[in-house]
Amino acid sequence: MTAILQARGVKKQFQSGGSVLEVLIDVNLEVGLGEVVAVVGASGTGKSTLLHLLGALDTPTAGEVLIDGKSYVSLTEAERDTLRNAKIGFVFQFHHLLREFSALENVMMPLLIAGEPESRARSKAEKLLASVGLAGRMTHRPATLSGGEQQRCAVARALARDPKVVLADEPSGNLDNQNSERLHELLFELARTLETALVVVTHNNELARRCDRVMLLENGRLQQADPAKVVP
Repeated sequence: MTAILQARGVKKQFQSGGSVLEVLIDVNLEVGLGEVVAVVGASGTGKSTLLHLLGALDTPTAGEVLIDGKSYVSLTEAERDTLRNAKIGFVFQFHHLLREFSALENVMMPLLIAGEPESRARSKAEKLLASVGLAGRMTHRPATLSGGEQQRCAVARALARDPKVVLADEPSGNLDNQNSERLHELLFELARTLETALVVVTHNNELARRCDRVMLLENGRLQQADPAKVVP
């Protein structure tokens, strides 16, 4: 399987007072198209930091991250912004929808930012919202959508630019069991259908065990874990 997302020898340090805090140490990861990888570990181990590095929201202290064979470490901030908008989709625990805009307008936003004509952006957004079961809720603003509907809208927005990679940080952390299961099914179906690489940071062990691979982040190091041994 050809890797669409690669981390090579990634290290991340933060200054804490007069000392240096090593969060990530020599992290290596490869994810192929259509593959779903879970990243698990205790709170505070750096899982979200890793996701930010994989998604070009931050740069590593050492090492490099490659997306579609291109390293972003040496890119300017503007070039990283362009890369992110074109090739990476994000789904967060808190959906971060723009509350003053409708579901349709929220999904259109990445397309409009990329310079797509409004008519084309609208058509694409309508199709995506229909694909996540929100055909009848397109004109509703986030405050009038349920938690599950808001997350499905966030998934549609993440897919607006046909990204090669989708990064999800505790995507079902705010949902009840029923809505969590619906969201998980949707993510798996979309990853397979669209052949999108999906990396999910999660504390949900049921979700982790369903992924193609489970990676454990512990003491700054990332290593493959046995899905069957993920603690329920």
